[in-house]
Formats: sequence, C-alpha cells, structure tokens
Amino acid sequence: MNDDLRFLAEYDASRYPRPSVAVDVVLLTVDADARGLWAVLARRDDPPQQERWALPGGFVGIDESLDDAAARVLREKVGLAGVFIEQLYTFGAPNRDPRTRVISVAYYALVEATGLERVVTADERPAGAHLARLHVPWPGETGGPVEAVDGAGLPLPLAFDHAEILGMAVKRIRGKLDYAPIGFELLPDAFSLRDLRLVHEAILGRALNKDSFRRRMLDRGLVVPTGARATGVGHRPPELYRFANRSAT
Repeated sequence: MNDDLRFLAEYDASRYPRPSVAVDVVLLTVDADARGLWAVLARRDDPPQQERWALPGGFVGIDESLDDAAARVLREKVGLAGVFIEQLYTFGAPNRDPRTRVISVAYYALVEATGLERVVTADERPAGAHLARLHVPWPGETGGPVEAVDGAGLPLPLAFDHAEILGMAVKRIRGKLDYAPIGFELLPDAFSLRDLRLVHEAILGRALNKDSFRRRMLDRGLVVPTGARATGVGHRPPELYRFANRSAT
C-alpha cells in the first residue's frame, strides 16, 4: 500500500467540523425601457427568516459541482436554463445563517428582460419567483448593500446577507462595463445603440451622453451594423447593431 492509500485508510474526516456549502444566484435584468435594474427574489415560506425575500439558492449536493448546483437552482427555482452565469464571490461570515455554519458561493446571471418576464409572471412560476426593482444607494463602484423595492417603491425585507450579495453583483457588472460587453445577455441579438445606452444607464444608475457613448462603442469595435433597421417605430427607424463577439462577456 502506498503512502496516499495508507493515509486515506486511516483518515478520520470527523476530526474537523464541516460547514454546509450553498449557492445563491443573483439573476439580473433590465426593465422593458432599460430604465432600471431588477433581480429575481422569492419570499421564504419557512423559518429561518420566514416572510423575508431571498435570492434563488440551495445547498450543494455532496457529488455536485458548484457550477452544476447554480445551474440547478436556476432551473428548479426560476425555470431558466442555458443563460449566462458566472461565479461572483464567496460569502462566509460565521453567523450569516442562524441554522448552522453555511458558506455561500454566489453567482450572478444575466438575461434579457422579455425572456425573464415570461417566467416570473406565469401562473406556473417555480417557487413564487418575483421581479423586484433594485435601489442602489451608492455611486460608481463604491459597493455596499443594495435594496430591493416593491411596486410602490417600499423596501422589501431581505433574508440573511442577500442585500450584500446583491450589492456585490451590481458592483461587479458596473466594473465590467469598461472591458466586457455586459449588454450581450441583456439585449436581443439585434438592437439600436439607444437600446444599448439605456442598458448601460440602467446598470450605472446615471445618464450618459449619447454622442460620446456612440463614439466609444463604435471606436472600440464592440458592435457592428446588421444592415437592418428597426420596425414598428413612428419616426425614422434606427439602425440595428449586433455585438462583434458575443462570447466575450
């Protein structure tokens, strides 16, 4: 028997406390007019934190990878599959969950608003998935907790440390706007530069100069014209563009 096999045969894993591992997914979109940033939440039916609003999440299976667990959570709790998802941050404060020591690996996912609305407004929506508008109280990439508000603009009480997880997701996508085309997953395949600008404004929480934005997008080669124009508009239809490299998000 070699050293590794001998060591493993005698190894006692119970000597060390083993925390639980979970995944939480921040599923983000913009509204139909790209005027605000929204996330999917669900009200908790059971303790702890009963009646508070939580991100889609769940515990990781013993034979399940983190990425597979995050994809499963999206599929089972939101009804989505095949969307852009990326690991965000690990949240491991000792007392973040009153049940036991729970380490959560957070992910963020991006999806076009129209596709998401079909899921969260359907009668058969999984686990009561609900779109909540985000209120970001800090500028730029300052960071910090983010509020979720209801239709009347009143804060929704969030469970656990999910306000901090939301804040980390907003900070991440704001930072990526300068070097990665975040709009890939938040827009249809063909879009106007106005559509793209509104998405950037929704993420950043501030207005942008349309002329300088247009120059920056074209000079960086992020978008290319499709040769088509928008239909169903009452004014001169805008030219439609597509992203030059949709895999670069």
